[in-house]
Amino acid sequence: MGINKDLRILLLNEAVTIKKLAEMANKVSDKKFSADGISQKLNKGTMKYDEVQFLAGVLGYEIEFKKIK
Repeated sequence: MGINKDLRILLLNEAVTIKKLAEMANKVSDKKFSADGISQKLNKGTMKYDEVQFLAGVLGYEIEFKKIK
């Protein structure tokens, strides 16, 4: 599963639309986010790791790596 799909799952789990996510992100960032921009990046699979990390944080999540035994 890709990071873009993971972010979509977080949105579903939190019952947050992409539009609402953009609004939330704009409140805590100097960078401007639009629902269309987020949606296009998710659909194309072109969202950068740091963007996903930030947006996950906006939703109250952090990305964690675990070593496989």
